[in-house]
Amino acid sequence: MSDWTSLWYVWLILLTVFLLLLCGVSASCIKFCCRKKRLPAETFPRHPCDLTVIGIDSDSTAHSTVT
Repeated sequence: MSDWTSLWYVWLILLTVFLLLLCGVSASCIKFCCRKKRLPAETFPRHPCDLTVIGIDSDSTAHSTVT
């Protein structure tokens, strides 16, 4: 059985994984803190819109031409 201290590549992999986890946690914390301080802004201004609904019966000529 090998000595764990002589397996330098295992320590390198563990260090890399630890640094990636640390960067991910740090980025998440920074993102959360910045979102909390910033006021919510609307991306699109609200505009009034009109909506027209047309009912089509199965007996109507419009339905016959569409199908």
